[in-house]
Amino acid sequence: MRVVSLVPSLTEAVAVTAPGLLVGVTDWCTHPAGLAATRIGGTKNPDVPAILALRPDLVVANEEENREPDLAALRAAGTEVLVTEIRTLDQAFEELDRVLVTVCGPARPRWLDEAEAAWAALPPPRAPRRAIVPVWRRPWMVLGRDTFAGDLLARLGVENVYADHPERYPRISLDALRTAGADLVVLPDEPYRFTPDDGPDAFPALPAALVDGRYLTWYGPSLVRAPAVLRAALR
Repeated sequence: MRVVSLVPSLTEAVAVTAPGLLVGVTDWCTHPAGLAATRIGGTKNPDVPAILALRPDLVVANEEENREPDLAALRAAGTEVLVTEIRTLDQAFEELDRVLVTVCGPARPRWLDEAEAAWAALPPPRAPRRAIVPVWRRPWMVLGRDTFAGDLLARLGVENVYADHPERYPRISLDALRTAGADLVVLPDEPYRFTPDDGPDAFPALPAALVDGRYLTWYGPSLVRAPAVLRAALR
Protein backbone atom coordinates (compact mmCIF):
# COMPACT_ATOMS: atom_id res chain seq x y z
CA MET A 1 0.00 0.00 0.00
CA ARG A 2 1.22 3.52 -0.84
CA VAL A 3 0.24 6.20 1.69
CA VAL A 4 0.68 9.98 1.70
CA SER A 5 0.23 11.71 5.05
CA LEU A 6 -0.69 15.38 5.30
CA VAL A 7 -0.60 15.34 9.13
CA PRO A 8 2.67 15.22 11.13
CA SER A 9 1.08 13.27 13.99
CA LEU A 10 -0.33 10.64 11.67
CA THR A 11 2.92 10.48 9.72
CA GLU A 12 4.72 9.40 12.87
CA ALA A 13 1.96 6.95 13.78
CA VAL A 14 2.01 5.24 10.38
CA ALA A 15 5.82 5.26 10.09
CA VAL A 16 6.31 3.65 13.50
CA THR A 17 3.52 1.09 13.01
CA ALA A 18 3.96 0.10 9.38
CA PRO A 19 7.39 1.13 8.04
CA GLY A 20 7.50 1.33 4.28
CA LEU A 21 3.93 2.42 3.61
CA LEU A 22 4.63 6.15 3.47
CA VAL A 23 5.64 7.52 0.07
CA GLY A 24 4.87 11.20 0.72
CA VAL A 25 4.80 13.48 3.78
CA THR A 26 4.67 17.19 4.50
CA ASP A 27 7.59 19.51 5.18
CA TRP A 28 6.40 19.66 8.81
CA CYS A 29 6.64 15.90 9.37
CA THR A 30 9.66 15.79 11.68
CA HIS A 31 9.15 12.40 13.37
CA PRO A 32 10.50 9.82 13.16
CA ALA A 33 13.90 11.23 12.29
CA GLY A 34 15.37 10.29 8.93
CA LEU A 35 12.02 9.59 7.31
CA ALA A 36 12.61 8.43 3.74
CA ALA A 37 9.58 9.79 1.90
CA THR A 38 9.02 12.51 -0.70
CA ARG A 39 8.23 15.95 0.73
CA ILE A 40 5.08 17.36 -0.82
CA GLY A 41 4.77 20.84 0.75
CA GLY A 42 3.01 22.07 3.84
CA THR A 43 -0.16 20.98 5.61
CA LYS A 44 -2.01 24.07 4.36
CA ASN A 45 -0.41 24.23 0.91
CA PRO A 46 0.40 20.72 -0.30
CA ASP A 47 1.60 20.23 -3.86
CA VAL A 48 -1.38 18.33 -5.27
CA PRO A 49 0.29 17.37 -8.61
CA ALA A 50 3.31 16.06 -6.67
CA ILE A 51 1.03 13.96 -4.50
CA LEU A 52 -0.76 12.52 -7.52
CA ALA A 53 2.58 11.72 -9.15
CA LEU A 54 3.34 9.41 -6.22
CA ARG A 55 0.26 7.30 -7.14
CA PRO A 56 -0.94 6.88 -3.55
CA ASP A 57 -3.56 4.33 -2.63
CA LEU A 58 -4.55 6.58 0.28
CA VAL A 59 -4.03 10.15 1.48
CA VAL A 60 -4.43 10.63 5.23
CA ALA A 61 -5.65 14.07 6.33
CA ASN A 62 -7.28 15.91 9.22
CA GLU A 63 -10.26 18.26 9.20
CA GLU A 64 -8.41 20.91 11.21
CA GLU A 65 -4.92 20.74 9.73
CA ASN A 66 -5.75 20.45 6.03
CA ARG A 67 -7.85 22.55 3.64
CA GLU A 68 -10.93 21.13 1.97
CA PRO A 69 -10.08 22.53 -1.50
CA ASP A 70 -6.84 20.52 -1.55
CA LEU A 71 -8.62 17.37 -0.42
CA ALA A 72 -11.37 17.92 -2.99
CA ALA A 73 -8.76 18.21 -5.74
CA LEU A 74 -7.24 14.90 -4.71
CA ARG A 75 -10.64 13.20 -4.67
CA ALA A 76 -11.50 14.67 -8.07
CA ALA A 77 -8.36 13.04 -9.45
CA GLY A 78 -9.55 9.66 -8.17
CA THR A 79 -7.44 9.44 -5.01
CA GLU A 80 -8.94 8.02 -1.83
CA VAL A 81 -8.73 10.51 1.04
CA LEU A 82 -9.30 9.59 4.67
CA VAL A 83 -10.10 12.65 6.81
CA THR A 84 -9.77 12.30 10.56
CA GLU A 85 -11.50 14.42 13.20
CA ILE A 86 -9.66 14.59 16.53
CA ARG A 87 -10.86 17.00 19.18
CA THR A 88 -10.59 14.75 22.24
CA LEU A 89 -8.26 12.04 23.49
CA ASP A 90 -10.96 9.39 22.99
CA GLN A 91 -11.38 10.51 19.38
CA ALA A 92 -7.61 10.29 18.92
CA PHE A 93 -7.57 6.66 20.03
CA GLU A 94 -10.54 5.82 17.82
CA GLU A 95 -9.11 7.52 14.75
CA LEU A 96 -5.64 6.05 15.25
CA ASP A 97 -7.16 2.58 15.40
CA ARG A 98 -9.15 3.32 12.23
CA VAL A 99 -6.13 4.60 10.30
CA LEU A 100 -3.60 2.06 11.49
CA VAL A 101 -5.66 -1.12 11.72
CA THR A 102 -8.84 -0.83 9.67
CA VAL A 103 -7.32 1.03 6.72
CA CYS A 104 -3.57 0.41 6.65
CA GLY A 105 -3.90 -3.20 7.71
CA PRO A 106 -1.23 -4.17 10.24
CA ALA A 107 -1.97 -5.55 13.68
CA ARG A 108 -2.90 -3.02 16.34
CA PRO A 109 0.39 -1.51 17.55
CA ARG A 110 1.55 -2.09 21.10
CA TRP A 111 2.29 1.60 21.58
CA LEU A 112 -1.40 2.42 21.10
CA ASP A 113 -2.36 0.07 23.92
CA GLU A 114 0.42 1.56 26.06
CA ALA A 115 -0.85 5.08 25.38
CA GLU A 116 -4.39 4.19 26.39
CA ALA A 117 -3.09 2.54 29.56
CA ALA A 118 -0.91 5.55 30.43
CA TRP A 119 -3.83 7.96 30.24
CA ALA A 120 -6.21 5.57 32.03
CA ALA A 121 -3.72 5.31 34.91
CA LEU A 122 -3.75 9.03 35.65
CA PRO A 123 -4.89 9.79 39.21
CA PRO A 124 -8.05 11.84 39.56
CA PRO A 125 -7.13 15.51 39.12
CA ARG A 126 -7.04 17.74 42.15
CA ALA A 127 -9.02 20.95 42.30
CA PRO A 128 -8.59 22.32 38.79
CA ARG A 129 -6.31 25.23 38.07
CA ARG A 130 -7.60 27.78 35.58
CA ALA A 131 -5.26 28.48 32.71
CA ILE A 132 -4.96 30.49 29.55
CA VAL A 133 -3.19 28.62 26.74
CA PRO A 134 -1.76 30.88 24.03
CA VAL A 135 -0.90 29.26 20.72
CA TRP A 136 0.20 32.42 18.89
CA ARG A 137 1.58 35.88 19.58
CA ARG A 138 1.14 39.03 17.47
CA PRO A 139 -1.81 38.70 17.53
CA TRP A 140 -2.48 36.72 20.69
CA MET A 141 -4.52 33.58 20.02
CA VAL A 142 -5.50 30.98 22.61
CA LEU A 143 -7.13 27.58 22.88
CA GLY A 144 -10.91 27.91 22.83
CA ARG A 145 -13.62 25.25 22.66
CA ASP A 146 -13.37 21.65 21.43
CA THR A 147 -9.61 21.24 21.11
CA PHE A 148 -7.51 18.12 21.56
CA ALA A 149 -4.96 20.01 23.66
CA GLY A 150 -7.71 21.40 25.87
CA ASP A 151 -9.04 17.90 26.52
CA LEU A 152 -5.58 16.65 27.51
CA LEU A 153 -5.11 19.55 29.90
CA ALA A 154 -8.52 18.94 31.48
CA ARG A 155 -7.50 15.34 32.21
CA LEU A 156 -4.44 16.76 33.97
CA GLY A 157 -6.45 19.09 36.18
CA VAL A 158 -6.06 22.26 34.10
CA GLU A 159 -9.25 24.08 33.18
CA ASN A 160 -9.05 26.21 30.05
CA VAL A 161 -10.44 29.67 30.80
CA TYR A 162 -11.72 29.95 27.23
CA ALA A 163 -13.13 26.43 26.88
CA ASP A 164 -16.63 27.83 26.36
CA HIS A 165 -15.64 30.47 23.82
CA PRO A 166 -17.63 30.20 20.57
CA GLU A 167 -14.39 30.00 18.57
CA ARG A 168 -11.85 27.20 18.74
CA TYR A 169 -8.84 29.52 18.51
CA PRO A 170 -10.03 33.00 19.44
CA ARG A 171 -7.98 36.16 19.22
CA ILE A 172 -7.92 37.78 22.65
CA SER A 173 -6.21 41.03 23.57
CA LEU A 174 -3.31 40.84 25.99
CA ASP A 175 -5.14 43.06 28.47
CA ALA A 176 -8.10 40.67 28.43
CA LEU A 177 -5.83 37.66 28.90
CA ARG A 178 -4.13 39.26 31.87
CA THR A 179 -7.47 39.90 33.59
CA ALA A 180 -9.18 36.61 32.67
CA GLY A 181 -8.86 35.17 36.18
CA ALA A 182 -6.31 32.48 35.34
CA ASP A 183 -4.09 30.74 37.87
CA LEU A 184 -1.35 30.07 35.33
CA VAL A 185 -0.40 30.40 31.68
CA VAL A 186 0.49 27.30 29.64
CA LEU A 187 2.91 28.05 26.81
CA PRO A 188 3.59 25.31 24.21
CA ASP A 189 6.48 25.55 21.78
CA GLU A 190 4.26 25.03 18.72
CA PRO A 191 2.71 26.32 16.58
CA TYR A 192 4.28 29.50 18.03
CA ARG A 193 7.61 28.75 19.65
CA PHE A 194 7.20 30.15 23.17
CA THR A 195 10.44 30.06 25.17
CA PRO A 196 11.54 31.17 28.66
CA ASP A 197 12.43 34.55 27.10
CA ASP A 198 9.41 34.89 24.82
CA GLY A 199 6.00 34.43 26.44
CA PRO A 200 6.28 34.48 30.24
CA ASP A 201 7.32 38.14 30.05
CA ALA A 202 3.81 39.03 28.88
CA PHE A 203 2.25 37.53 32.04
CA PRO A 204 4.40 38.75 34.95
CA ALA A 205 1.66 38.05 37.51
CA LEU A 206 1.19 34.39 36.52
CA PRO A 207 3.32 31.28 36.86
CA ALA A 208 4.18 29.96 33.39
CA ALA A 209 4.33 26.31 32.37
CA LEU A 210 6.43 25.85 29.24
CA VAL A 211 5.40 22.60 27.57
CA ASP A 212 6.62 20.56 24.62
CA GLY A 213 3.98 21.09 21.96
CA ARG A 214 4.48 17.61 20.55
CA TYR A 215 3.20 16.08 23.78
CA LEU A 216 0.30 18.52 24.01
CA THR A 217 -0.94 18.58 20.41
CA TRP A 218 0.30 15.44 18.63
CA TYR A 219 -1.76 12.24 18.52
CA GLY A 220 0.51 9.28 17.93
CA PRO A 221 3.34 7.45 19.72
CA SER A 222 4.04 10.60 21.76
CA LEU A 223 0.82 9.88 23.68
CA VAL A 224 2.64 7.12 25.58
CA ARG A 225 4.91 9.57 27.40
CA ALA A 226 2.62 12.61 27.23
CA PRO A 227 0.93 12.17 30.65
CA ALA A 228 4.24 12.05 32.53
CA VAL A 229 5.91 14.77 30.47
CA LEU A 230 2.98 17.18 30.73
CA ARG A 231 2.45 16.55 34.45
CA ALA A 232 6.10 17.35 35.10
CA ALA A 233 5.89 20.57 33.07
CA LEU A 234 2.70 21.66 34.78
CA ARG A 235 4.23 21.13 38.22
